[in-house]
Amino acid sequence: MTIPHRPQQNLWVAAGDGDLARVQELIEHHSMSPNAPDPNTYTPMHAAASYGHIHVLEYLISRGGDVNAIDSDGDTPIYTVENIDTAQYLVDNGATIDRVNEEGISPIAHLIEDFPQVSAYLQSRSSQPPLPPSVSSSSIENMSSQYAQNAVSEQLTVSLLSSVQDLVDQGVDPESVDAELRRRVEEAVVSGLLNGYTLGTQTSSESGQEPQGTHTRNLPVDDSGGEESENKRPRTER
Repeated sequence: MTIPHRPQQNLWVAAGDGDLARVQELIEHHSMSPNAPDPNTYTPMHAAASYGHIHVLEYLISRGGDVNAIDSDGDTPIYTVENIDTAQYLVDNGATIDRVNEEGISPIAHLIEDFPQVSAYLQSRSSQPPLPPSVSSSSIENMSSQYAQNAVSEQLTVSLLSSVQDLVDQGVDPESVDAELRRRVEEAVVSGLLNGYTLGTQTSSESGQEPQGTHTRNLPVDDSGGEESENKRPRTER
């Protein structure tokens, strides 16, 4: 059934509505890109994937649409899918499963709570070990925090190794090496704890603003004069 398009409907709304005729018009006659981001960095590929409009995705890809287009959160269209058919179509067309977004979350973990069947399908196509059965949104948040702390730990290791090499290069007296190295370790640990706390708190705070398993985006401004949604739209809203 053909879906009538709203007058002057923009590319992102048209893609989300499954209005292929309007999408074609905007791309072919108005030189718009299938990868063009809206003010919220959402691309037509994300919009079409979110609502499962495979026919629109097929057209967008034929015009150069990127199945791995990234928004400001580091999410690709695969993060927005709600059914297995759309997920399979994206994967079959090159969508990367084994990746993480800006919060260190994979699409498998992102979808596991609200769309477990989609998450399970992606896991079946992944080369990574399966997530533990007990994984939940709270544990995903902890994973994100751990990701930040691991980054700090790696920085500490590099810093300490550099300190040891400095002492060797400087020809420090062996009796002084132990005390000097201990001092540097203490400084590094204190710095690491502070930085780790800051990063972990920031990650948790950001995760709290947008619960995992819920894809949230401001609706793009409709060219017909409609106002942009004041609040972010849950993925499950229809």
